[in-house]
Amino acid sequence: MLDHAGIPVTDLAKSKQFFAAALAPLGYKVLYDLPRATGMGTGKRSTFWIGQGVIGGPIHVAFAARDHATVDAFYRAAIAAGGRDNGKPGLRAQYHPDYYAAFVFDPDGNNIEVVYRTD
Repeated sequence: MLDHAGIPVTDLAKSKQFFAAALAPLGYKVLYDLPRATGMGTGKRSTFWIGQGVIGGPIHVAFAARDHATVDAFYRAAIAAGGRDNGKPGLRAQYHPDYYAAFVFDPDGNNIEVVYRTD
């Protein structure tokens, strides 16, 4: 199951305005407004992110895990399969108090994340 996804945009302010309006009929609203990224969702969790970046550059996809052990297993398997470390498994309290995740770059440089959280 996907937890969230993000795409790069060249003009964050313009894209935020566009997506806020375009996704409003689906119930999406801006939940996080950071200097270089904006998170949107239909509840308490941002499931769609836009971030200042290069079009055609890498994307970010996060998969939901059932527990910490699954996050750890993903990381080991991804590294063994040729992925590059972008963040070892661990708590990321800056995102949420119980946000436990690992990040790996795939062969094309995309940022693949697996996350477990209880919220």
